[in-house]
Amino acid sequence: MLGVRIRALFGRSRAIVLVELVVLAVVAAGVAAVVWWPDDQPKPAAKASPPAPLALPGAPDATAPVLMPGAPGEPARTLQANEMSPLPRRSHNNADIRFVTMMIPHHEQALVMARLVADRGQNPQLKIIADRILAAQEPEIKMLETWLTDRGLDRNSGGRHQHSMAGMQSAEALARLTAARGADFDRMFVTMMIEHHQGAVDMAAEVLAIGVDGIINEMASSVIAEQTAEINRMREALGAAK
Repeated sequence: MLGVRIRALFGRSRAIVLVELVVLAVVAAGVAAVVWWPDDQPKPAAKASPPAPLALPGAPDATAPVLMPGAPGEPARTLQANEMSPLPRRSHNNADIRFVTMMIPHHEQALVMARLVADRGQNPQLKIIADRILAAQEPEIKMLETWLTDRGLDRNSGGRHQHSMAGMQSAEALARLTAARGADFDRMFVTMMIEHHQGAVDMAAEVLAIGVDGIINEMASSVIAEQTAEINRMREALGAAK
């Protein structure tokens, strides 16, 4: 009997040892898998539950669908917010085109008037102002024509203007100016050119308000500054001559 019990105990101890060896083998395999995991493969990690989004009062819903109108005769489409792409900013608009196509003939008339000063006027300060007008507005006309050409436009691209160009002088007024001489010419020139310059200033202010082209914006700002200064110079020149 004693021998049978010893053999039974010996058999149970061996079974326990075998179980422990199996457990150790499993643990060792897990450690080896972690140690020898390839560098270029992502290692498994415990997943944490994402935090709940903050509820901001009044914040717009960035995921709300957007209703896009279809072409004439076609139904509207519904797009998700992440499917929308921002519209490209327009490089120019109708206000820019209208300004350019009106300013070219406006400048050309100023050149016609300024060229009369050398032979008909007697005030030397007005002759200097006329030279400045010629030096400034001839290059500006070329720049405006280039602006149109670069965009596939021409002088007729502005269409029919709803109002006449501000400050433009009639053919009859130009004829009277051409026939005048001396002090009469100087007074007539200053009156007409101030009105002409003021018209350009008004047109420039309009395109600054509703135009979008950066080049035209800069030119309009220059027109306002330069021609306002010339208006003051002409008034001073005429007043000093009296």
